[in-house]
Amino acid sequence: MIQEFQIRVLPEVAASEKAIKHFLLEEKGLAAGAVKAVRVLKRSIDARQRTIYVNLKVRVYVNELPDDDEFARTDYPNVEGKSQAVVVGAGPGGLFAALRLIELGVRPVVVERGKSVHERRKDIAQISRTQTVDPESNYSFGEGGAGAFSDGKLYTRSKKRGNVEKILNVFCQHGASTSILADAHPHLGTDRLPNIIEQMRETIIRCGGEVHFETKMVGLMMSKAEGVASKVVGVKCVQANGDEQAFMGPVILATGHSARDVYRYLHAEGVEIEAKDIAVGVRLEHPSQLIDQIQYHRREGRGDYLPAAEYSFVTQVEGRGVYSFCMCPGGTVVPAASGPQQLVVNGMSNSQRNSPWSNSGMVVELHVDDLKDRSLMELPPVPGIDVRGGALAMMELQERLEYTAWMQGNRQQTAPAQRMAHFVNGKGSYDLPKSSYTPGLISTPMHFWIPDFVSKRLQQGFRNFGKACHGFLTNEAVMIGVETRTSAPVRILRDRETLQHVRLQGLFPCGEGAGYAGGIVSAGVDGERCAEMLAEYLNHEHQG
Repeated sequence: MIQEFQIRVLPEVAASEKAIKHFLLEEKGLAAGAVKAVRVLKRSIDARQRTIYVNLKVRVYVNELPDDDEFARTDYPNVEGKSQAVVVGAGPGGLFAALRLIELGVRPVVVERGKSVHERRKDIAQISRTQTVDPESNYSFGEGGAGAFSDGKLYTRSKKRGNVEKILNVFCQHGASTSILADAHPHLGTDRLPNIIEQMRETIIRCGGEVHFETKMVGLMMSKAEGVASKVVGVKCVQANGDEQAFMGPVILATGHSARDVYRYLHAEGVEIEAKDIAVGVRLEHPSQLIDQIQYHRREGRGDYLPAAEYSFVTQVEGRGVYSFCMCPGGTVVPAASGPQQLVVNGMSNSQRNSPWSNSGMVVELHVDDLKDRSLMELPPVPGIDVRGGALAMMELQERLEYTAWMQGNRQQTAPAQRMAHFVNGKGSYDLPKSSYTPGLISTPMHFWIPDFVSKRLQQGFRNFGKACHGFLTNEAVMIGVETRTSAPVRILRDRETLQHVRLQGLFPCGEGAGYAGGIVSAGVDGERCAEMLAEYLNHEHQG
């Protein structure tokens, strides 16, 4: 017999299956020898009161053992010799698109400008050691995309557009802990995610697909009707050794939110894109013990049985949202530039989330119309980059902010920083607290050079957060600049029903880089949807 219960227990009980089983025996009157197994189906922490509880939904196997896996497996058939499709980008959108294509009997060819996920580690390490960024292998480019080294958070509200549970189960099938199926805010951890990504790649290859690293798409191959390009039939690529190569088939374009050369290429070719609202700001880092004390309402912080505490803040200041983004409890701040003359920061954390620091993006909404604001217009242009405006205007704003931060950081990856309370009060910081940011920090008055449109809203937002959460607004916290890659600055226009580009058949803009997702899970969901539409497109082609 299988029974399910909703229980509310102390953290030390929730910490082990043995303790949960003992609790059930006492509270539900179950016979000790009859309970053969206990599975946690859902887990969430209630820290609203002084006494902290963990809410659990559990499945109890009475006088029988589980006869199935803890997750739903997907069957991936061999697709050698089947119709071919090209997937540009091996981030979550591209990988899930490729796996779904295999499910549907289509052979995927994945082309990725960066290196394999393990080779990326070496280039990422060099950023801190030598202050240089490899423009093709960094925190944004390479197998796994930007999400591979950003904590692996799997929480999303995007349940209306696809099967989130399917995405989580596919992760489990490729090595993720089944705890992600139960946790309210699941995450994989930067230490574990590379092995999972590698296993996903191995599934693609084992089933007859291809994965090509250090293979950069430089153009779309198009057929023309009456002299006008109307259909994408493949991609042109350049490999790291300079060799050119073409791959044929309809294209899922899943290049991620930092592939600015792709946006410039699409714009120059007349492929319809539009500027999109974004959010920009800073990375805010506190001692993790302080955040634990604040969020768990107790001096000892998390103790032995609770995870590093999370927070989420949002407020409105002068008509624009100010909010926390991509919170990394027990994490580190990392240099996330994808090219020269850029300084960008992001956050990540390992599966144990046991760093002495916790961080999150703290950002201000920017609408396309806000570009008229004088303080934004006065940002210096990036030398060597033509200003085009229009559909690329938001991207160019990102570039200007990142260039300004790079200049403030002495033209290296040394990041400009300021103590939080000093920033709010318009004071300079003569020294800075210890930080997880390994390239190093340099003290600058960020309220002077971050545009007023952003800095003044951040200052008021921090005041609001400090009132709502005593102890949060403190000089123990340090602001590190700048955080600009919260989402793609453009949207590649596509048809709502077919997911194809509005003008070009055979082109399926996908995921976060195309402006249709915001994180690992939603990008994976969008990748699957694009794969389904591509398979339908191929069926129509064959029938025609």
